[in-house]
Amino acid sequence: MLAVRNALRYIPKEHHALLSQEFAEELSTFGHIYAFRFMPNFDLFAPPVSEIGAKCEKASAIILMILNNLDKRVAQFPQELVTYGGNGQVFSNWIQFRLVLRYLYSMTDHQTLVLYSGHPLGLFPSTPDSPRMTVTNGMMIPSYSTKELYDKYFALGVTQYGQMTAGSFCYIGPQGIVHGTTITVLNAGRRMGLDSLAGKVFVTAGLGGMSGAQPKAAKIAGCIGVIAEISETALLKRHQQGWLDVYSRDLEEIVRWIKEYREKKEAISIGYLGNVVDLWERLAEEPECLVELGSDQTSLHNPFLGGFYPAGLTFDESNEMMTSDPAKFKILVQKSLIRQINAIDKIAAKGMYFWDYGNAFLLECHRAGANLLREDAQDDKSFRYPSYMQDIMGDIFSMGFGPFRWVCTSGKADDLRLTDQTACRIIDELKESNVPDYVKQQYLDNKKWIEEAEKNELVVGSQARILYSDRAGRVALAAAFNDLVKTGRVSAPIVISRDHHDVSGTDSPFRETSNVYDGSAFTADMAVQNCIGDSFRGATWVALHNGGGVGWGDVINGGFGLVLDGSLDAARRAEGMLNWDVPNGVARRSWSGNSKAQEAIRRAQQQVDGMTVTLPVEADEEILRTLKF
Repeated sequence: MLAVRNALRYIPKEHHALLSQEFAEELSTFGHIYAFRFMPNFDLFAPPVSEIGAKCEKASAIILMILNNLDKRVAQFPQELVTYGGNGQVFSNWIQFRLVLRYLYSMTDHQTLVLYSGHPLGLFPSTPDSPRMTVTNGMMIPSYSTKELYDKYFALGVTQYGQMTAGSFCYIGPQGIVHGTTITVLNAGRRMGLDSLAGKVFVTAGLGGMSGAQPKAAKIAGCIGVIAEISETALLKRHQQGWLDVYSRDLEEIVRWIKEYREKKEAISIGYLGNVVDLWERLAEEPECLVELGSDQTSLHNPFLGGFYPAGLTFDESNEMMTSDPAKFKILVQKSLIRQINAIDKIAAKGMYFWDYGNAFLLECHRAGANLLREDAQDDKSFRYPSYMQDIMGDIFSMGFGPFRWVCTSGKADDLRLTDQTACRIIDELKESNVPDYVKQQYLDNKKWIEEAEKNELVVGSQARILYSDRAGRVALAAAFNDLVKTGRVSAPIVISRDHHDVSGTDSPFRETSNVYDGSAFTADMAVQNCIGDSFRGATWVALHNGGGVGWGDVINGGFGLVLDGSLDAARRAEGMLNWDVPNGVARRSWSGNSKAQEAIRRAQQQVDGMTVTLPVEADEEILRTLKF
């Protein structure tokens, strides 16, 4: 009754008799009120910003980003307002969608739109220097931020799980995770001493909204990618898209392909249409180690409602059981996770390098009863296998590199091509600067990415690009892009943004901050401070979320959008905000003891006026060992 009462607050009273019945039926059927009656009867997409015509140009850009997040080519379940990750909501219901667009269309530069977990609280007076929109998703009193309570509060319509860039309207389709996975796989190979991945095998799982990037990333990295997927629809989507080269239901054929392409040293993406547990167990039977690199990208932030499918059941049987007998389904999921990690252990013992991809795989295996903690574990995140942040991406974030992105609001491929060329020129200049060799390697990796981006046909939806860049790079890119708009070489404003999964944007002890070892990995000051700092330094909109990546209650993260319209004001905003948005996280990682972050923040202090950072003094281990407790 409370859920229906809450939804009726949006509706004029004369329609309550009819819509109360509709809402009650939706709640009974779907566990949530989506208000499907108000869903547009046509496919949504982002038109050129010039065709939107809101009173405020920046609001037009925000509308474009919202529509792109609900484009069926981009969104995983657009009818349910889910962009990616199974339950990453843009809004809680379609009434909110309509109201938000109405507010944005009519607002001025002296107003800010406030969103509480999809709900438009309203327009409030502000200044032109203020954000045009502030967003929070899933912010709970800590004791109530549990997975067990999430379904209740989501059903009531009072909160939502915004994932990362779904609820902040900054998702740009799978190219973001393609780039991130490519960088991860390349650097995982380097950890094994491999300069080339030719003939090397990377085994993983998932071909959904985010994980579907894995076959493309494997090919770009030059290895043999083998990806398990139980949903035939998801697998065929990637195959028809051209990102998955071949697939089979037959494990013996999969093994033959692996051996053939290892021999040829030829890159290929191979899909296994079946359960990932069966794939790992079959590979573990081989006397030789056929796999150099291994991971998993199933949606284990949501393990018992479609994020993971147990062995022994078909896709349809699992979908039925997870709602008809959830207790039994949970048992089967946990038994399958134990089987999967046992098979991984066998192959790792032969030499495979395995890492957790930040999807809570190791955490859920641990919760299922697997013995995964290291013998010297000092906390409950010190697993025998590393998180990709601990071993690979943590140092990259500590250098200040992370997923910077931009959207050409004109919708023109020519504009995006010009920004790609500009980014290449800037990277060429940066790699000649006085930086350590490991920083130059990141510049070289990202130069190669940008040079090949158009050829790899990564754009889905809006004309957007992602590039791992550091503070100096982002500041230079924003200035150059703003100049392109100012001079008319790019025909409409450019929106810059980033993934929340970034240097400063996310506090997540099992992923983004898993390589922070001073005890602060379980705190969230960095992400909260980042959002606050971005808001008054120039962001067009800001967002702060509970949940994203590893799941509800396990992470706090935030992001921003900033419109570059060619003005001096936009240039000032971008420089001021980016000189906070990256160094915040670098300074925090420096304080925790990361040497690469310490080098990066010292360099930043020399280059940015007004930046003075507290640097750590390393304790003497000999003195510490003399202490008695």
